[in-house]
Amino acid sequence: MVNLKSLLILLFFSTAVTAQYTDVINSNRPGKAVSAYALGSNVLQFEFGGLYENQNHSENNTDSNVIGADLAIRYGLYFETLEVVYEGTYINQDITFNNFDINETRTDFRQNRLGLKFLVFDPFKNEKANKPNLYSWRANNKFQFKNLLPAVSIYGGVNFNLGDNPFYPEDELLSYRAMIATQSKLTPKSVLITNFAYNRITTDFPELNYSISFSHAFRNPKWSMFIEHQGFNSDRYSDLLFRTGIAHLFSPDFQVDINFGGSIKTTPTRYFASAGLSYRFDMHKDRLIPERKKDPENRIKKGSMKRKKKKKDF
Repeated sequence: MVNLKSLLILLFFSTAVTAQYTDVINSNRPGKAVSAYALGSNVLQFEFGGLYENQNHSENNTDSNVIGADLAIRYGLYFETLEVVYEGTYINQDITFNNFDINETRTDFRQNRLGLKFLVFDPFKNEKANKPNLYSWRANNKFQFKNLLPAVSIYGGVNFNLGDNPFYPEDELLSYRAMIATQSKLTPKSVLITNFAYNRITTDFPELNYSISFSHAFRNPKWSMFIEHQGFNSDRYSDLLFRTGIAHLFSPDFQVDINFGGSIKTTPTRYFASAGLSYRFDMHKDRLIPERKKDPENRIKKGSMKRKKKKKDF
C-alpha cells in the first residue's frame, strides 16, 4: 500500500474498533500497500483503476509507453479476520528500440494472483484498554507511543503465469508469494502501513519487496492523502518507487482516487499515474454474542445466604 487508505477514513468514521467490519469502505487503493485488516464477513469489494506509465532505459536506449488496468476483488470470509483476494494487472507496452528504429508490443498480465490474508494480532481488540478519555480531547487526538504497536496480518498467495507471458518468460505456471502486513493508527487521522513480501517463490527470479505508506485524513474526513515508498530487489528487476495521491469518499460504500509517482533510477526511468474507484456490496450482519453464564461460585454464595436467612427466620 502506500496507499491512500480510505482505511484511514474508515478508522475515523468507524464505530467499532474491535471488529474487522467497518461502517465505511476499506480500500487498498490508490497505493500498492495492503492494510492489515480484513473487510469483515460477507463483504464483497471491487477495486478498479486505469493506469498510464512512461519508461526510458538509458542503457538499452529504449522508450516505452504503458497503458493498462488494475483489478482487485476481495471477499470477507466467515471469520472476521480472514479475506480472500484476487489481484490482477493487465497492460499493453509499446517499446521503441532507438538504436535500431524498431517497435515492439508486449501485452499480458504484469500481475495475476490469488491469496488469503489473515489478521493474527489486533492491538485494539481489548475494548477496555482502548476506551477514549472522556475528559480530554487532546489525550484522544495526540500521538502516543503505544499507537506504534501495529496490527499484524499474514498473507499467502499463488501467482498464475498463463501462456507465453513476455514479462515473465522463464517463470513456471505457478509460483508463490508470502507477505507480512502491519498497520499502526498513529492518531485518529493518521495511519502507517508496511508490507514485507517474498514473491515468485520457486522461480529462477524470486523477488523481495517492501512498501511503506503513510495516510492522513483532512479536516473534512471524506478527503485523504497518502505518500508511499516501494522497493524491489531481484535478479530480474530492482527499483525504488515513490508515489502520492488523494482519495474522496462519496458514500460509505464508494470511493474514487488518483495517484502519480516515479522512480529514481535510469534503468529504466519510470513515471506513472493512475485513477480508479472502489465499491463494496455490504452484506455483513453482526453476530449476536452469547450471554455469559453466571459464576458458579456466586450462585453458591447466594444459595448459602438464602439458607442462612431461612435458618434465622426459623
